[in-house]
Parts: sequence; C-alpha cells; structure tokens
Amino acid sequence: MMDYMAGYRRFLESDKVDEKTKEELRAIEGNEKEIELRFFRYLEFGTAGLRGTMMAGTNAMNVYTVAHATQGFANLIIKEGKQERGVVVGRDSRNNSELFARVTASVLAANGIKVYFHDALRPTPVLSFSIRYLGCIAGVNITASHNPKEYNGYKAYWEDGAQLSLEQADIVSSFIANTDIFDGVRTTDFDKAVEDGKIEIVGAMIDDAFVANVTAQRVDVNAIPAVADDLKIVYTPLHGCGYRLVPEVLRLCGVKHLYTVWQQMVLDGNFPTVAQPNPEYPEALALGAKLAEKVGSDLVIATDPDADRVGIMVRSSDGNFVTMTGNQVGALLLDYILTAYENTGTMPDGPYAVKTIVSTEMATKICNEHHVKIFNVLTGFKFIGEVIKKHDDVGVGHYLFGFEESYGYLKGTYARDKDSVVAVMLITEMAAYYKAKNMTLYDAMEALYERYGYYKEATVNVVMKGLDGLEKMAALMEGIRKEPPKELGGRKVVAMRDYLTEKITNIETGEVTPTGLPKSNVLYFETTGGNVVVIRPSGTEPKVKIYLLVNGDCAQSAEKTMEEFRNSISGWTK
Repeated sequence: MMDYMAGYRRFLESDKVDEKTKEELRAIEGNEKEIELRFFRYLEFGTAGLRGTMMAGTNAMNVYTVAHATQGFANLIIKEGKQERGVVVGRDSRNNSELFARVTASVLAANGIKVYFHDALRPTPVLSFSIRYLGCIAGVNITASHNPKEYNGYKAYWEDGAQLSLEQADIVSSFIANTDIFDGVRTTDFDKAVEDGKIEIVGAMIDDAFVANVTAQRVDVNAIPAVADDLKIVYTPLHGCGYRLVPEVLRLCGVKHLYTVWQQMVLDGNFPTVAQPNPEYPEALALGAKLAEKVGSDLVIATDPDADRVGIMVRSSDGNFVTMTGNQVGALLLDYILTAYENTGTMPDGPYAVKTIVSTEMATKICNEHHVKIFNVLTGFKFIGEVIKKHDDVGVGHYLFGFEESYGYLKGTYARDKDSVVAVMLITEMAAYYKAKNMTLYDAMEALYERYGYYKEATVNVVMKGLDGLEKMAALMEGIRKEPPKELGGRKVVAMRDYLTEKITNIETGEVTPTGLPKSNVLYFETTGGNVVVIRPSGTEPKVKIYLLVNGDCAQSAEKTMEEFRNSISGWTK
C-alpha cells in the first residue's frame, strides 16, 4: 500500500506533470476516498500487461503510467541484450490509444530500442503477426479489448508473438517498482525519433502478408464460392479495428453479399451505439440483427474494438436471432475443421487442438471422435501459444485449432494470439458449408448436441469493486481453498485441482498428482457425471469468475443440471 496522499501531492507539485492533469487532480482535493483509489498503488503489470480506467493517478491509465510501464519493459529487453531486434507498437480505436502508443514508442526509442510503429490502428492479431514477421524481440498494443469506453490497456508481447510469460511479467513488475515514475523514465520526442530513424513507420506490407497468412487457413476453398449467390453476411466492427481487414478477407474468399453496419463502421472510442463494445452481448449486435432482418441474412458477425474476439447471432428454429456462446462457436468450428479435413483428405500428420480448462468439454469429445489430440491449458491465449511453441520447437505435431470460451479463436501459427479476422473467415466458410446442406449454424449446433451429447456452460461473475475489492477476492478464494465443497449440484466432488499448489487430488482414493500446468490462483472441481466448476479471480477486472460446465443426455437434463449447480454456488456469490 502506497502513501496515497504523498503520491497525490507529488503529482500536483511535479514540473513534469502537465497542467490539464493537475487541474483534474485539484478537482478531487479533499475527496480522500477518490485520492486513495487513484494513488494507493501503481496499476498492476501482469501477463496481460496493464488495464485500467483512464484518469490521473498511479492506479490508472495515463501517459505517466504508460511511460513508467514501458521503461520497465525496456529494462527487460536491455537485460536480455535484444534491443537491436526492435519492438512493434500498435493501437486500437479507443480514446487516447494513439497518444499512449506514441508515448510507448518514445520511451523505447530513448532506451536505444528500435521501434516499428504501425501507421494506423490494426487488429491485435496483426501486432502478434508483426513481431514474428519483422523478427522483433517484443511488441506492445494499446487496447482494452472489449472493456467499456472509460478503460484502456497495454498488452505486452514477446518474440514468439504471445503475451509475456508469468516470469517475464514478474521481472517487468520488479523493474517498474524500482523505477521512479518521473525521474527514472527515459523519453524522447516522437517526431524527432522518426526523423532520426529510431522509429520506423510500417503499414501496407505487413497487412498484405497478414491477409495472405489468414486466407491460407481456409479448409475448403470451394465452400464459400459454391453458395456465394445466396450467402448473405452482416458484419459490424463495433467502431473498432476490424472495419477494414475483415471485409477485405471475406471478399477475397468469395463473399458477394456482405452488409456492414454503417453506424458501427465509424471509428469512435466512445462507442456511441453500444453500452459496451462486447460482441458476446446481444445488445451489441442489435443493429446488426436489424440489418440482417432487412436484407435476409441468417448470420450476424461482430468483432470487438481490437478485433481479437468475435461473436455471432444466428436464426433459431423459430426464425428469431439468438446469440451463440463462445463455447458453442468453438465447438462448431473445431468439428467443422476436423470434418472438412477428413472430407477433403487433407488431415495433416500429428494433428492437435488446444482449449482452456474453462472451455466446453464437448471439444474433448469431438477430438476423441476424430482421433485428434487435445490439450487443456490455463485461461489466457498465451498458454495456447505456449503449446504451439513447444511443438514447433521440437518439430512435432500439427496445430489445427485453439479456442477459449471468451470468444477467442485461432487457426494457424502465423500469430500467437486469438484472431477474429481468421475466425470470421472460418465462421463464414462453415456457414457456407452448412448452407449447402440447407442448414443454419443453429441447426448445426443442434446436430452437434445429438451427436456428442448436451453440454451447457455458464459464467457467473462476482464483482468486487472498491478499495477492498482485491482483499475480498483473495478472501473468497482462500475460504474455498480451506474448506472445499464435498458436493456441487447435488453430486459428489470426485477430484479437486488447485493450480496454486499445482496438485490434483482424487477425493475417493486420496491420490495426489501434479497438474502439469503453471502455478495459478485457480480451483477446479470435478463431480460425478463429468460436471466441472472452476473459480478464479479475473486478471483484468475486479471480479471473481465462476465457470459451470455441465452435461446431460438431453437439453432439458443439461438445463436442470445447470440450475442445480447455480444453486449450489449461491453462497460464493453473496
């Protein structure tokens, strides 16, 4: 806990703080709770970098905390002796994203690190791809993904194109903690650094290479052209980065009837048409659904502001539009990709897929049926990237597909983060495949349930805002860890995984085995019948997330089981 009043006064008195920031701070003079909230700590740097509300203070996103974090990141690169290889810097459409990107580039350049700066906003996966394409040591993307407009963030990546490892994030955090936010940060003028060649502006060449890599991930290049005269797609970027490359890729793949939501094709960090620019929320796709009704489309696709996540709406059996969950889309894509490879006789040797431990177990069933190996990893796409890297390093296996329940998907190894551009292309290809069979994606999902069983998933968020939010989150996790449930949903708990202690305990035999995954504050309970409950604190928001993964022999049975599990965790959510 920092001396928040001392931090507040230092910002007000420093000649390095601009007058506008000081005016904002003077306006909260006397409001001790607000001052404490802004200055009780430095914004935490984790494997996902930084994320927070844009305002003045150390516990917030602003030019000073961005510069401070960048100095810590620069110190890691210098420690590794890799400054010559350079860093790519990108940004999304959020308010202040370009400003924060320029600050980031200026600090890196001042530390003798070559910078490649995207000439305009780009999807996050383009940043991941750029690192690999340019052979850089690292990358930074300024984005807060699908968070509300008040937020911004700082995603840090390493040379493989994946976000930083736990160990690297800890090193950066240590450097930040030991660096003065004003006196310890090196910086230079952005425009002068461009003139001097320390910052190089990059653009179209990378786009062309990225698009070529994305379109190479098609499984059946004939699927879209075969129904192109009748296939209609409605797309919205939700005021963000997908506005240009997503339509370009779809048209290259043969889509003739693409309708974009014009109100949301406008780049605007205030996201004026939605309460939150989150493609998993039906209300975010409402304008798209309205357009789809008008033009007669069966499919609405939305990408979030940094275009790494994608959500869809499809027509149900009664003709109304319904949203599909990230788990449903992940299962559909996985089954489609494996089936298409089999149908075209192009299944590669040593195929494998990857999902997170909180994503649907239907994926495991699908892979088993298709004789494809599946890996389970901790939450976060960087862990999917690690599995890809391990296989590539030893030259074994062929990565087919990876996904997480939070609407993130990747096919191909050109990037190591989720990519909505390739996901939109594959969803469209899959919709075309089923259209040729006179089926919608809703029909396809029902067919999956009939074939593999009825799986149902839900996420319960326990929000814990305020100064004591972190303490409440820690207390909840510790309480469950000390007294784990013996039953959940009226079913006996047969196994418990504590990823913090890295142990799996068989409740019936007492046998203890290692998790085989990195240490993380996650608890995982498996009950009879193969139902699962996972609980973990969010790494980017003030809440604890509880994942319920259940199954049944019919839709009603799965729904009943879900309700029983919801009731059993009610004590955790109060």
